[in-house]
Amino acid sequence: MTPLRDAILTVTAKLITDQGWQAVTMARLAAELGVSRQTVYNEVGAKPQLAEAVVLAELDRFLTVVTAAFDDHPADVLDAIHAAVHDVLDLARGNALLHAVVSATHGANTELLPLLTTHTDGLLEAAKAVVVRCLSGYELSLGPAELAIAVDLVVRHVLSHVMQPSSSPSGTADAVRWAAAKLLA
Repeated sequence: MTPLRDAILTVTAKLITDQGWQAVTMARLAAELGVSRQTVYNEVGAKPQLAEAVVLAELDRFLTVVTAAFDDHPADVLDAIHAAVHDVLDLARGNALLHAVVSATHGANTELLPLLTTHTDGLLEAAKAVVVRCLSGYELSLGPAELAIAVDLVVRHVLSHVMQPSSSPSGTADAVRWAAAKLLA
């Protein structure tokens, strides 16, 4: 990522958090960064591409947490899964950008919420790919097809708790650990 792209995404995230997606314009970003509007367009594309870039940058933060949890528990896959789920949900709980996107009112001018709720293919595939890569270091009894099913179930479940938690991060992590133990047995 270029320094300018990183700066654009940082300013965009702050605007979304403070004022909502409707406050984000290419002209405003250009003014905040001291560059031309055309420079912003050249770096991130139009507003729909900017929305996707913001979501993917935030997803990268979450996937870094997942990778770190697996790296911290190389000997026990269930401990790694538990830590990954807990840490992702803990990050989500305090994530102002995520809360700003999820709490967008019905009918609000936002292109971000659908990227997290209905148009999640890229998000899901990226998350599942990271989890499969993390699991590759463990000796598991599942074949590739069964592992893909198990990972899909866990990732979708955790994503649903990111969007609408029904328990504490610890409680959800405990439940996912139990389910993972059954799936991986």
